[in-house]
Amino acid sequence: MTAPAPSRPLDAERDTLAKAAHENFPVAPFFLPRAWRDDLMAVYGFARLVDDIGDGDLAPGGADARLLGVSATDAEDRLVLLDAFEADLRRVFDGTPRHPLLRRLQRTVRRRALTPAPFLGLIAANRQDQLVSRYETYDDLLAYCELSANPVGRLVLAVTGTSTPERVRRSDAICTALQIVEHLQDVAEDLGRDRVYLPAADMRRFHVQEADLAAATAGASVRALVAYEAQRARDLLNEGAPLVGSVDGRLRLLLAGFVAGGRAAIAAIAAADHDVLPGPPRPGKLRLLREVGVTLREEG
Repeated sequence: MTAPAPSRPLDAERDTLAKAAHENFPVAPFFLPRAWRDDLMAVYGFARLVDDIGDGDLAPGGADARLLGVSATDAEDRLVLLDAFEADLRRVFDGTPRHPLLRRLQRTVRRRALTPAPFLGLIAANRQDQLVSRYETYDDLLAYCELSANPVGRLVLAVTGTSTPERVRRSDAICTALQIVEHLQDVAEDLGRDRVYLPAADMRRFHVQEADLAAATAGASVRALVAYEAQRARDLLNEGAPLVGSVDGRLRLLLAGFVAGGRAAIAAIAAADHDVLPGPPRPGKLRLLREVGVTLREEG
């Protein structure tokens, strides 16, 4: 049964924000101050919508395209939509945006004195997804994560007024790790979109062909490759984890949740014997809570 298309701008906004519940990490948990929660959800709404545009996952019915001023004939052209979305983002800083999620973001931008750079980075990453579908080396993948993931952590620090160069460096390591973990969980889904985020050089090292990624279950070579990339993500999380101990109060708990979310997801991948092809291994809430406690103790 096909889900009903959003009929009003409010529906398009609500449907996008509802996806926060399915992320590997807490987006705006209840224990944060209300002002922080509102602003983090505004940032999330932007990031989720730009990813949905880039992945072709907008709700059916074309409501988002219409809100961005894109004609019905161009509504399936992701690059056209991204261009329109960037134009609307620029209105956040010098005018009145059309999309309700960007109008919501405008209040946050003004309240927190945010700059366009991290938002433009997320749009650039999704443009890159339309043009680049394979990454030759791990360094190439890291450069992609600099656009696709690291701006989110930088925005969290900016919203909470805690950004320093050292915290940004630690945050970048955490965000890159979370992006790599998501890629590992979604190998099969990404291949269905004709995208492979496993570095080609690593695939050759482990004697993995793209055809191996299309199998119903992973063979030994694919499992070894996934384990190798998961260890890289684990090392990045460990590098970034001191960020948690550098802040106090409820922000410390939020950042511990980010690190714990990545660690719990890696544990879920390991529990599946690194076979990610049948579907994304997801951690349970108990495992996530356990990892939060471990992270807080380690970085206390």
